[in-house]
Formats: sequence, C-alpha cells, structure tokens
Amino acid sequence: MHMSAKGFTVAVVGASGYAGAEVVRLLAQHPELTMGDLAAHRQAGLPVGQAMPHLAGVAGERTLSEIDVNRLASHDAVVLALPHGASGRIASELSEVNPDVVIVDAGADFRLSSSDWQRWYGGDHAGTWTYGLPELPLAAGGSQRSNLVRARRIAGPGCNASAVALGLAPLVDLVDTSQTAVTLVVGTSGA
Repeated sequence: MHMSAKGFTVAVVGASGYAGAEVVRLLAQHPELTMGDLAAHRQAGLPVGQAMPHLAGVAGERTLSEIDVNRLASHDAVVLALPHGASGRIASELSEVNPDVVIVDAGADFRLSSSDWQRWYGGDHAGTWTYGLPELPLAAGGSQRSNLVRARRIAGPGCNASAVALGLAPLVDLVDTSQTAVTLVVGTSGA
C-alpha cells in the first residue's frame, strides 16, 4: 500500500472527466488523504494542468497515466469516475489483484439492483455495492454510515439521487413517499 504520513493514498480512474476532476480537487484539499495515480483513457500522457486547466495548481506537475490495474491496486483506495457501464470490468480486475483495496464507484454501475439496472441502462449488471450516502437512516435503525465504515466496495449515489434522498429523508415516516413526485432542475453536469 502507499500509506504516507498524510494517510491513505487514493487513485482516481477517469481523472480527466467532470466527476474525476472533482474528486482530484477534493483529494488535494483533504488533510488525511494522499493523491495517488491519476488515470485517464484518451488524455493519458497529458499534464493534468493541460487536460484540466482549472486543476493546474491543485495537481502540481502530475501527468495523467494510462489505466494500469496492477498499479492502481497498489493504492489504499481507488475512485472510479467513469461513464456508466465502464466501471464493472475495472472493479473486477482490481478486486482480483487486491481484494482489500477500497473501491468507490462514482458511476451507476453498482448503485442499482439488477432489475433497476436493466430498466434504466440494460446490458450486464456489474453488481450491487454498499450505498454511499452516510446521512441516510437504515430501516433497522442506525445510519448508513455504519455500513460504510466496514465497506470495501462503495457505490456513489449520484448528485440527483443525493438531493432527492436527503430532501425527502425527514418525511419518510410522516408522508407516503411512494406517491411523491420530484422535479429537478439541473445544469450541464447533471444532464
């Protein structure tokens, strides 16, 4: 593992995309995490500041690397910030190389049940992981946070789902949320 004085090392796959760039920005500010490998597909080989000018000061002189599962698996954690449907194969390969690496998927690959995946995306379903929204309560009491503490595989909930779930959570026992309709107005990042 890449443990450092700062703590866990975290690699980002898809670091040159919108979600990946946000993860890079957050990692750079986190006092207990160390930014590890920043991997990309089409932009591999480019300096981070050239691929994402807004991160030029954040990522230093780093260069986006090729996606190399063996190198990524040597980190403490890997964030997959890939288009929907692209994380399943890489997550499987990472798990084979290092079953202990923490993997967080920012896409939809692991956040839905198989039937919901088929309904909305179609194709092969990669699996269902622990839902990564610690603020949500659990049906049996407690919070989702207790599940996340032990999880090695975490499905990021997505921005729209987070906004709706957190907005409706206080109403769950007060109103019939199955009959609730929610309208979201989003910008280009949510489109």
